[in-house]
Amino acid sequence: MSPIRLRHLFVSPGHNFFGHHGQPAGTHPINEVSEVECVAGRGLRGDRFFDHQENYKGQITFFAQELFERLQRELNLPAAQPSAMRRNALTEGIDLSTLVGAEFEVQGVRFVGVEECKPCYWMDAALGPGAEAWLKGRGGLRARILSDGWLHVDSEK
Repeated sequence: MSPIRLRHLFVSPGHNFFGHHGQPAGTHPINEVSEVECVAGRGLRGDRFFDHQENYKGQITFFAQELFERLQRELNLPAAQPSAMRRNALTEGIDLSTLVGAEFEVQGVRFVGVEECKPCYWMDAALGPGAEAWLKGRGGLRARILSDGWLHVDSEK
């Protein structure tokens, strides 16, 4: 398997959609960072899901940059931003669906893919009309962190 490249990394101090059913979305920023610390079994330091619950299946979330660009084209959403996905890491060069149930490594940090990141109804508001339906079956990957380490945005394109 070729190395998984990281194009964007994001963390947020709070939840904007999770736990907001029937209420307005939250207003916590999602911050793009050049590096982030992964803590085994706990999550990404500084992110809203850090220490969320023991053995949480979404300690880190991944989404494919290629799919994001396809979503922009097919739904005619050129102004949509990757941060609106509320996923932690945008990858390049891997079909994330192949990692469900598999252990894998990115930049020396070990993960196990747990399940697809299913899109929620907030996606239409966050990205644009039709985003939730378009993302069904391709919403990204939830994973657990198996080893401590740092992830960095890859500088080469």
